[in-house]
Parts: sequence; C-alpha cells; structure tokens
Amino acid sequence: QVQLLESGGGLVQAGGSLRLSCAAFGRTFSSSAMAWSRQAPGKEREWVAAVSRNGGSAYHADSVKGRFTISGDNVKNTVKLQMNSLKPEDPAGYYCAAGYEGTLVAAMRTARRYNYWGQGTQVTVSS
Repeated sequence: QVQLLESGGGLVQAGGSLRLSCAAFGRTFSSSAMAWSRQAPGKEREWVAAVSRNGGSAYHADSVKGRFTISGDNVKNTVKLQMNSLKPEDPAGYYCAAGYEGTLVAAMRTARRYNYWGQGTQVTVSS
C-alpha cells in the first residue's frame, strides 16, 4: 500500500517560516516527479511546487516564487517544502503528491497529473 505522510504544518506569524516534509512508503518514486499542492476552504486545489524525477529541476507557482523552495530526494523517497515570508493568503491544507513519471514541465505543474496523494498538513498564518 502506497502512503505519503506529510509533517511540519502548524501555526506561524505572518513573515515567519515553516518547513514541510513528506515521506513516501510502499514503492519507490525514483522515476517520478514529486510535488506540493494546497487547498484552502472553499477554493480549488492549487499546485504550489514540483521537483523533477532526478531532483535536478524545481518549479514553483508564481504566488510562492521567491518565498517557497521545494527539494526532493528520490532515493530516500522524500520531498520538502521550505516556506519563508509566509503571508495571510498562504494558509491551507498542504498536500504532498507523487507519481507523474513523465518529463513535461506543464504536466509537473498540474496537480491532477499526480497519482498518489498524502492526507495533508495544515498551515495557519496569524497576522
């Protein structure tokens, strides 16, 4: 059974930082891109960042570029999201995803292209 387990969410003041981690179990994702998406109440799931299957390339949504950094270790089956300068518009459930085994950048930037998802970790930002 494949599981993606996220950790690191919590409450932080605006301008603060959090580091999310995701560990995958049940299969190797060495040939898969890994990503983070987020979903706030009443809103659609939004793709946030992705790292290519060899870990060599990283992509970030414009809304988080310059503040968030994704990093992946496909050998260890882990992916992290360093979030700095958190804003009041960042609170959401943050979800780890894996399973897109292609190389198309447009696909890596699309949440529905990933086959496996974690249960999410909540991020709250106080102003």
